[in-house]
Amino acid sequence: MVNESYSFERYLNVRTAFGPHFSPDGKKLSFLTNITGVAEVWSVPLERQISAPLWPEQLTFRGERVSSAVYSPHADVLLVSGDIGGNERAQLFLLQADGSRLTPLTSHLEAMHIFGGWSPDGQSITYSSNERDARYFDVYELDIAGGEPRLLLQQDGTNYSSGYSPDGSQVLVSRWISNTQSQFFLVERESGRVRTLTPDVSSGERGALYQAASWSADREGLYLLSNRDRQFHSLAYLDLTLLELQYLREDAWDVELLTLARDGKTLAMTLNEDGYSTLEIFDVSHGWEQRQPLLVPTLPRGVIAEMAWSEDGTQLALVYATADEAADIWIWNLQTGTINRATQSSRGGIPRSAFVSPTLVRYPTFDGREIPAFLYLPGDQQQQVPVIINVHGGPEGQSRPLFDPVTQYFVSQGYAVLAPNVRGSTGYGYEYQSLDDVRLRMDSVADLQHAALWLRESGIAASDRIVVMGGSYGGFMVLSAITNYPDLWAAAVDIVGIANFVTFLENTGPWRRKLRESEYGSLEQDRDFLEKISPIRLVENITAPLFVIHGANDPRVPVGEAEQIVAALRQRQVPVEYLRFEDEGHGLIKRSNRLQAYPAIARFLQQYLIPASETTPTAR
Repeated sequence: MVNESYSFERYLNVRTAFGPHFSPDGKKLSFLTNITGVAEVWSVPLERQISAPLWPEQLTFRGERVSSAVYSPHADVLLVSGDIGGNERAQLFLLQADGSRLTPLTSHLEAMHIFGGWSPDGQSITYSSNERDARYFDVYELDIAGGEPRLLLQQDGTNYSSGYSPDGSQVLVSRWISNTQSQFFLVERESGRVRTLTPDVSSGERGALYQAASWSADREGLYLLSNRDRQFHSLAYLDLTLLELQYLREDAWDVELLTLARDGKTLAMTLNEDGYSTLEIFDVSHGWEQRQPLLVPTLPRGVIAEMAWSEDGTQLALVYATADEAADIWIWNLQTGTINRATQSSRGGIPRSAFVSPTLVRYPTFDGREIPAFLYLPGDQQQQVPVIINVHGGPEGQSRPLFDPVTQYFVSQGYAVLAPNVRGSTGYGYEYQSLDDVRLRMDSVADLQHAALWLRESGIAASDRIVVMGGSYGGFMVLSAITNYPDLWAAAVDIVGIANFVTFLENTGPWRRKLRESEYGSLEQDRDFLEKISPIRLVENITAPLFVIHGANDPRVPVGEAEQIVAALRQRQVPVEYLRFEDEGHGLIKRSNRLQAYPAIARFLQQYLIPASETTPTAR
């Protein structure tokens, strides 16, 4: 093992900045950062950014997570969304841009409120809420000057407002059928008339996902992303008169982010190429056929997680990160052709040279496929080392080369970390994403088995020191791996994972059950299969010591999932440690809780993986 240079606390002190939004005059930028231990709203002036970022000002002091903050198009106020204790029941607030007043706009504390957008005149907002029935999301409009919300669309489904039309007469609505299928609708504000824009998946065609729609400059159509009739999400144009969808490009990867300036004249998009982002910007003021490519900033290979235009379309904010640099916000000025850093998040006093970038690898699995993965290796020894296989959640997710303090800490301690994108991951096409659906579920777990076998055979891993760790669906993968392939693992870490698919589907938030059943299977049709593959049914196979973390307020994977597996292992006297956090939900958000949980995980792994002769000195 290498000598420890920095404690886990130092790594967890690395900060991030995200959620950018420009003030109406383009002179300030609001953003979210966890400097205080939980995400709050901050603001930074953009003048004189060329020399150095100016010091930001904190605007909210909730002590609870803020999930978004969006400026009004005309006034110095922001619409803020935030929950309590990680319960995801977000409420909406109006924030004065100087931070002097935070006024609640919603009062149904047991309901979720999802912001859709400001009206063009800045007088109203639209949002979605499940206050009528916890299973369904309807669309509402609220005059921010006062009054009661007005119901725009009631429907027994999952309806999310995607903002107003440029003239403010209509609201664009996205209806989610599952996590991989959706439709677009337009709702007239005055009459309530609903116009369907994209096909109903019940018509017999393969389900498609439509997202990221923005109006064209002539307001006659929508630019959007879709994977209808194709493997990858592609840039398309929807004619609002004919309702004809035309694909504009043929890319071999997903177009991941798409955003147009408010006037529809400038389009920015990113491609997800094997986990890395490629940015392209076009002048589309005269339509796509007469588009003009614009200069884009030169950045090291990394990931662009968010984009936002200024009101006048001259500035583009990018949330950008690499594996060895945490997410910060950069501003690309189209007029000057310059890029400047708007935020400078702390590295916890750790030099960037101490962080490690991964290598993109592919390992063989049981059916001859090659599974993509990011491999982080410690600098001093790269053979016969302890390895953590870190499994992403979702399963509609993807491990990306993004900065992760947990990964960086363990690599600094001599562990290798493998972040695989097993079948079912997004980013590699519709077919690959569908390879773990319902009855194919255990094939993805077999991909984990073959990850461990590859690590052994390649000589990277010490064969008796391989750990599997994951959160949410990744937590299910952990529990499934140690029950189905018990001889491979020296230890395991389950964070907010699923132990029992039956109780998970029975107890998950009612708004989520239908969306998840197309992926996992339904209790009505697949109960026997779901019971069969649930880790709790195979608990007698577990021999690896297990560390379990869960939040008491988790609405997605209820805390009972953790307590089932913990109780079963304690009864069998298998080593298990359990941390339950009363003020957390689906994952650990608060810094104080992370400072308790992750060093505990490190001590747990050291106990079971690292001989006493290899322990490291006290960290700085």
